[in-house]
Amino acid sequence: MADRDRNWDFYLRTLSASARDSTSPASDPSLLESVKKLCELCKAEKSDDLVARIYSSIIKLFQRSVASLSQSRSSHGLLLLAILQFFLDFGESVLHDADPSLRTFFRSCLSRDFADPVIAEATIEFLLVNKKKLQTSFPTVLPQFFPLLLKLIAWNGEKIEKSFLKIFPALVAPGSFLALFPAIADLPVLVVALEKVEKSSGTLVGNSIASIKNSTAPEMLLALMDEAYTGSTIAGGEGDSESEDSNTIDVADPAFLDLLKDENDFITERHWTSPAIASALQAATSGVQSDRLKQSLKIAPRLLDVYFAIALRDVNDSLICALIPMLMLRHAAIFPDKIFSYEVRKRLLEFMLASFQRSPDFISLLKKPIVDRLSEAYDSQEKTELALQLCWAIGEHGGGGESHKDAARELFESLELLLYENLSSSRLGLRQGTTSTGSEKAGQSRLLCFVITAIAKLATYHRELLPRARVSLAKVVRSRLSDARVWTRARDCLGLLNEPAICMSVLGSSRHPRGEKYPGTVNWSDGGTKMIAHVPFYILAGQAGFDCLSSSCYAAALQTNTLAYLQALLWAEVISCCNLFGVHFAEDSFGTLK
Repeated sequence: MADRDRNWDFYLRTLSASARDSTSPASDPSLLESVKKLCELCKAEKSDDLVARIYSSIIKLFQRSVASLSQSRSSHGLLLLAILQFFLDFGESVLHDADPSLRTFFRSCLSRDFADPVIAEATIEFLLVNKKKLQTSFPTVLPQFFPLLLKLIAWNGEKIEKSFLKIFPALVAPGSFLALFPAIADLPVLVVALEKVEKSSGTLVGNSIASIKNSTAPEMLLALMDEAYTGSTIAGGEGDSESEDSNTIDVADPAFLDLLKDENDFITERHWTSPAIASALQAATSGVQSDRLKQSLKIAPRLLDVYFAIALRDVNDSLICALIPMLMLRHAAIFPDKIFSYEVRKRLLEFMLASFQRSPDFISLLKKPIVDRLSEAYDSQEKTELALQLCWAIGEHGGGGESHKDAARELFESLELLLYENLSSSRLGLRQGTTSTGSEKAGQSRLLCFVITAIAKLATYHRELLPRARVSLAKVVRSRLSDARVWTRARDCLGLLNEPAICMSVLGSSRHPRGEKYPGTVNWSDGGTKMIAHVPFYILAGQAGFDCLSSSCYAAALQTNTLAYLQALLWAEVISCCNLFGVHFAEDSFGTLK
C-alpha cells in the first residue's frame, strides 16, 4: 500500500510539474508513462476521489499538448490517446464530455500524424478497445471522420487491415452510408494522391494536408491524375518538371479537396462527376505501381464486402434505394486496374441483384435511372453487362411486382425500344459488314437474349402486355438475324407465351408479391433438403440454347415436327408430375436452367 501511495505521489507530481513547464509535453517521455500509471491506479482503486484529484492536471496537459502541436515537430499522438482513454474511462465521474476532446484529437493530431505507423497502429488499437463505448456514447464521431480513418488504411496498408476491418462497421451510419461508398471505391486514387503530395512537399508525418493549399502540391496532384488517367500532361508544359511545377491550378478544385478531406461533408459524389475525369477512367494508369497502391487494390474490395454485408443487414430501404443509382453510375467509373475493376464491378452487381431480390419495389421506384442505363447499353462492355443484369432483374421481379403496372409498362417500352433499335439498325453487325470483334458481337447477342427473356417474363407477370410482347418477339423471329441464338430465343419465348399452362412455371418468378407461393413452385433455398429435377429440355429442340440449356425449348418443340411434339407431350407429363411435388423450372441471371 505504501509503495502504491509513493507511486501515486510521484506520477501526480510529474503531471503537476508539467503543468508549470513551458516546454512541449511531447519532449518529456515520462508524461506518457505517468498518465498510463495513474489510469491503472484509478481503475484498481475504483475511487472517484482519486480521479477527481488528477482530473485538473490531466485536462491541462491535454490543452497544452493540443496548443503546442503547431509549434512542435514531435508527435503528441500517443500522449493524447492515453489522455483520451482516461476521459472515456472516468469521464462520467468528473462530468467530462469526451466528444469535443475526441474531435480535437482527430482534427489537430491525427490529421497530421496519420502517416506515422506508430500513431496509426495505436489509434486503431484505441478505437478497437473502445469500439462499443464509441458506438453507444459517441455514435457520430467515427462516421464524421471516416475520410481521415480511410487515410490510415490507405497509407499503412495491410499492416493494420485486420484491425481496421474490425472497427469499420462503426464508420457506417445513416449520415455516412452514402458518402462512404465512393470513398472506399476510390481508395487506390487516394493512395495516388497522397503519394504525389509526399513526393512534392516532403514527408506527410507532422504535416497537415490542409497546409498543402499554400504549396504547389495541388497543381502537382492534379497534373499526376491527368497524366496517369489520360496519358496527357497539363497544357503549356514543355516536358520537364520545372515547367510542370509552374502550371497554375485552382487549389479549390473539388477533385483535390474531395480526395484529401478529413471529415465527412455529406457530399456523396463530386470529383468523378466531371466529364473529363469520367472519360479518364477509361484509360489505365501508366508506370510501375507502388507497393502501397498494390495493397490498396486488394484492400478496397474487402472493405466493400463488409460495407455491402452491413447494408443488407442493418441499413433501411430508403438509403439502399438511394445507393443503387450511385452504383449504376460508378459501375463504369472504376480505378482502371483490370483485376481491381473486375472485383469491384462483380460486387456492385451482386449487391444490386440482392437488393432487388429483397425489395422488388426498388425496380419501379428506380425506373428512371434503370431506363437511362438501358439506353447506354452499347456505349461500352461495362455498360452492356450492367444493362444485361438490369434486364434480368426487370423480368425476374416483374418490373417491381403486380401492383406496379405503370412502371412495368414503362420498363417494357424501354426493353421494346432496345430491341427495335437492333432490328432497325442491325447493331449486331451480322447482316452488314462491321469491324465489331467476336467478343463484342457475342456480348450484344447475349444482351438481346436477356432482353427477349425479360419481355416474355414481364408479359407473364402483366397479362395486359401479352399482345405487345407477342408482336415484339414475332418481329425478331421474322427478322432471322444471322445469329440464330437471338431469333431462336425469341421463337422459344413466343411459344411459351402461347401455352399459359406452363408459361408461369417456366417464366414466372418464384417470389409471390404477398409472400405466398405460386402453384408448382419451390423455394430454391430449400434445395439442400428437397429433390429438384433437371429436365433436359435441349433434346426437344435438338440443340442447346445460348450458353446454357434453354428452358424454352419445350415450347419450340410444339412448333416443330410430330416426333418433337410427342416428346413434348411426354415431358409435359413429367412437368405436371414435378409440379405436384412443388418443383418449379426457372432460369438464373445467366439464363441457366434451374
